[in-house]
Amino acid sequence: MEMTVTSRSGNYSILSGPGLLKDAGEIIRGRFSFTEIFVLSDDTVDALYGERVRDSLAKAGFTVCSAVFPHGEEQKNADTLLYVLNEMARQGVSRSGALLALGGGVTGDLGGLAAALYMRGIPCVQCPTTLLAMVDASVGGKTAVDTCYGKNLIGAFHAPCLVLQDEDVLNEMPEELLNQGAAEMIKCGVLASPSLFEKMRSGAWRKDASACVSECVRIKAEIVQRDETEQGDRKLLNLGHTFGHAIEKCSGYTVPHGDAVGMGMLMAFRAAGLDEKDILDALKTNGLPCEITCSADEILAACGTDKKRRGDIYTLVLPERIGSCRLVQTGAGSLPEVIRRGLGA
Repeated sequence: MEMTVTSRSGNYSILSGPGLLKDAGEIIRGRFSFTEIFVLSDDTVDALYGERVRDSLAKAGFTVCSAVFPHGEEQKNADTLLYVLNEMARQGVSRSGALLALGGGVTGDLGGLAAALYMRGIPCVQCPTTLLAMVDASVGGKTAVDTCYGKNLIGAFHAPCLVLQDEDVLNEMPEELLNQGAAEMIKCGVLASPSLFEKMRSGAWRKDASACVSECVRIKAEIVQRDETEQGDRKLLNLGHTFGHAIEKCSGYTVPHGDAVGMGMLMAFRAAGLDEKDILDALKTNGLPCEITCSADEILAACGTDKKRRGDIYTLVLPERIGSCRLVQTGAGSLPEVIRRGLGA
């Protein structure tokens, strides 16, 4: 399957199918004039897929160099970013080069930002290896690293030139990574597709995972094309994320992103005064936790550095019903009550 996304910097394709990592070199060679490709991955993903991708690129005639960093959300920081940029310079990546981000959301965000900054911008190929990255991080061009004050505070919009989603990787994915990605798929259903949400709630999505992933990518791509730099509609994709990012920060980033987004959606349903049964069912079916252990004060403090805040105004995404959400402007003075409702207090 091929889907085209319109971007300020040009259109890019999202390809889905089996064997795309093995064929990455041939696919990229047929579409672009790069001469060098810098492959970025973490140590876990590199052990699984790094050699396969580098061999494919080399066979297609590319000069290949690479860097590997330790896995984990805690590595998504300015120090790792600087390490990557220095490695690109040390290994001689030029303006004829591109960066290939091979991995999950951390690698995609980090690699995308490195590509945006290196020599004032080189192309980036996204090769997601987690379900969460397939349906979210690899599409749309948001790139960032975290700081000690909050998540994704250093970033840039830098659309990929190509996204390769290998269905063989999806079929090999461990349960934990499927669960994490399911949170973002549930989000897509709440935003725009009651039928997708029902598949997520019942667990039926696993019988046709590729089609459901494509549906999520389509939903996100359509929103991004309307509002690439998040001035309006794209803010809807933050459903579950304002509170979710706060929960991640409160945990010292020990709570995985998918778990946190699920908790954030639950808080959004409660804050909107909606029956929480359906969202609870969807979370439980997909192995996502429903108990929020952070206090209201902790979440409020963490929200203070949320990058979506404008002065004293927070733009919250609240569901109206399954398949429809709205943006709600909330002042800092009202936020404690919203959080209290979100926690069911």
